[in-house]
Amino acid sequence: MKIQFCGAARTVTGSSHLLTLDNGYKILLDCGLYQGYEDDLEKFNEHFYFKPAEVDCLILSHAHIDHTRKVPRFVKDGFTGRIISTHATRSLCAIMLLDSAKIQERDAEYENRRRAKKKKGKRKKGLVKPL
Repeated sequence: MKIQFCGAARTVTGSSHLLTLDNGYKILLDCGLYQGYEDDLEKFNEHFYFKPAEVDCLILSHAHIDHTRKVPRFVKDGFTGRIISTHATRSLCAIMLLDSAKIQERDAEYENRRRAKKKKGKRKKGLVKPL
């Protein structure tokens, strides 16, 4: 078995650990959001260090955002496997991820207004789009 620490290795947020079994079966333990320095947010939260479509199974240890928040991006980026969790984690994630989506939409609107003002219409970065 091989273990790849994809998050929460040098920080305490963004938990994500990829286990590849000897037969090639891939299990992701947690799919968490990195919360920290603004310069690192895009690097850790917008991308994965592996291809989500190649992961067979996702196990969520518990419902904290730093263990679950990237699940929507994980699915959007190609994951189609089974998600395993306790009933409590599943119930809490249903509420928390919907709430998080609303916050993300508001944050994207705010960031786009901020960028437009800062560059007076000339954007260095493109518009922010929520998932």
